[in-house]
Amino acid sequence: MSSDRVIIFDTTLRDGEQSPGCSMNTAEKLEIAAALIELGVDVIEAGFPIASPGDFEAVQTIARQFGDRGPKICGLARCRDEDIDRAGAALAEAKNRRLHVFLATSSIHRQFKLKMEKPEIIQRAVESVARAKTFCDDIEFSPEDAARTELDFLTEVVEKAIEAGATTVNIPDTVGYATPSHYFKVISHLKNNVRNIDRAVISTHCHDDLGLGVANSLAALEAGARQVECTINGLGERAGNAALEEIVMALRTRQDYYHLTTGINTKRLCAVSRLVSKITGMIVQRNKAIVGQNAFAHEAGIHQHGMLQERTTYEIMRPEDVGFTGSNLVLGKHSGRHAFRDRIVNLGYDLDEKTFATIFDDFIALCDKKKNVYDADIAALVENRVVEAPDRWKLVSYHTSAGTGNIPMATVQLQEDGKPPVCDAAIGDGPVDAVFNALDRITGIDAKLQNYQVRSLTVGKEAQGEALVEIVAHDQVFHGKAASTDVIEASAHAYLRALNKAAASPHTGRPLHAQHE
Repeated sequence: MSSDRVIIFDTTLRDGEQSPGCSMNTAEKLEIAAALIELGVDVIEAGFPIASPGDFEAVQTIARQFGDRGPKICGLARCRDEDIDRAGAALAEAKNRRLHVFLATSSIHRQFKLKMEKPEIIQRAVESVARAKTFCDDIEFSPEDAARTELDFLTEVVEKAIEAGATTVNIPDTVGYATPSHYFKVISHLKNNVRNIDRAVISTHCHDDLGLGVANSLAALEAGARQVECTINGLGERAGNAALEEIVMALRTRQDYYHLTTGINTKRLCAVSRLVSKITGMIVQRNKAIVGQNAFAHEAGIHQHGMLQERTTYEIMRPEDVGFTGSNLVLGKHSGRHAFRDRIVNLGYDLDEKTFATIFDDFIALCDKKKNVYDADIAALVENRVVEAPDRWKLVSYHTSAGTGNIPMATVQLQEDGKPPVCDAAIGDGPVDAVFNALDRITGIDAKLQNYQVRSLTVGKEAQGEALVEIVAHDQVFHGKAASTDVIEASAHAYLRALNKAAASPHTGRPLHAQHE
């Protein structure tokens, strides 16, 4: 691989999933994996096979379906024989595979977590890399908490791991402690002092606890690293990981400075961001760089004036280069099917004819409710219809009553798998709570609402409201998202979508992941 080419290692399905409330089932992981392949990532870390049967199944299924499609499929393992064997078994059907092993090296981890001395750490690392090498040739080794590890010891561990067969050495800033100049010095020291460093790629893995994950990753690239571990939307434990979209667009926008390239199809960035947000239930903040709703908005008059004269006065990237969907007025009810299909394609969606026809009918109905239809409205229409699995229950109708001095009440009618509709009613603290209670009564699912958010997708009083709910049922977390010009209707559909996922679940709780990087 060229020395100016950066390997993009996506760990959304592993470290991103460790973000609280972001657990995904196998079908959801497969959907994201397919999107990551279209995006053009080089390595997909599909999971931590030893963590649970569900994780093993997800890694195995992704390896089976996508293991010869281009990117390396990677599985994570602690430096333990049982972990490595489990990861090797999960990856066995992938032609392009990588086994990633890790072991903490910092003094605080050695003393309080591992209770191991330096020679024991080195021996365990060497033995584990060698064992992993029996499953595949491409081995990545991570000295966990490397940024807080003594440089002389870190140098020794990395050198021994490469001798044992590691082809990538990842230098994690596990707790987001490093600063750009500090991290630059760590990577530079390894590049200058590890005798066999030319036999491995240096990788970065930066957490964002101080808001420096992306800055640290870029500093490491300046120092000679050529792989970046990152996640879509910056998902991850605590404050998250370095955001893939920010890394990639920083390298592209400032190519004059970094002189580095990636294989990412940047026009897919916003579409993948929306998909990950929908599946995990983690809403992207409006002012998020690259993919946020306000990323290309210009409110100040002086900015707007400059934009009208010359776009580059205040815009360093073109919205179309990242597949941005914002408040650009695009279509009306008289636009026609061809114009609508063209916009669907430009937004990054590939729909079969039946789904397209259904969404076009939804579009016409939406045009009757609001005058202006925006890109974000169209994206919401698609996501309302394109769901992971058939719904067991469908919302036939609902009615709510509420007001000052009155007890909020909701009447809901559902249809289950083609059976005659069932109707029930419930009261609540408000009309939305009453609807949720009625849905619980009909479905018979004992769900606890853990998170509920409503936001406007575009602008104006007629804008669609997007509702996102997170429920806990069967000791698992399920998400639902829906949009409508009626926020109660959006809330009802979102909650029912989460209940349908709970109904389709095998009802096995997911154990907590082990801490890593």
